[in-house]
Amino acid sequence: MARKQFDLIVFDWDGTLMDSTSTIVKCIQASAKDLGLPIPGEDAASHVIGLGLYEAMQAVLPNVDPKYYPRMVERYRYHYLSKDHELTLFKGVAEMLQELSQNAYFLAVATGKSRVGLNRAMDAAGLLSMFDATRCADETFSKPHPAMLQELTRELGQDLKRTVMIGDTSHDLLMANNAGAAAVAVEYGAHPVDQLMACNPMYSAKTVAELHEWLNEHA
Repeated sequence: MARKQFDLIVFDWDGTLMDSTSTIVKCIQASAKDLGLPIPGEDAASHVIGLGLYEAMQAVLPNVDPKYYPRMVERYRYHYLSKDHELTLFKGVAEMLQELSQNAYFLAVATGKSRVGLNRAMDAAGLLSMFDATRCADETFSKPHPAMLQELTRELGQDLKRTVMIGDTSHDLLMANNAGAAAVAVEYGAHPVDQLMACNPMYSAKTVAELHEWLNEHA
């Protein structure tokens, strides 16, 4: 199949491929509760999904003593590790990735997860061999800094102008904008549609099936 616009397709992980948004929100809230800190609301907790873990804790509770952030990270990891085996890919994700791979696209992941966390999740989902490259927040700058996309394209010998970033948060889409790559939004994850639209994505998919169809026709 002749590729139309893109050679490299980069996916966010949580809320884009993995149905994990509500679990992450609950773990952020539980980590604050453990330490007797103000418990962030659902909207505030879901807004920081996609950032590196330390940056997320700073952003969700900006007014607490900074000494609490490392402890929040520690408590978050404790809660998340007790739950991550229950998480599943969104319906249709595995088939979409398989087809894109068979059509010879380069596939990558750019995520706010840690390297250990992403490898665990990819292994549990049976996707360790699916991606040509991956970048995690503990290896480089957190989104929306463009470094993840810049490093992935360099590693794979690809052109940012023929790269598309797919994600469920404004952090993902702004990273793409900052890197000079294309951006596609998915509306079934962490951020509300109006925040996604403010980042001017070239397309916004309501479901995995819509995303799959768009990629088949336009990527």
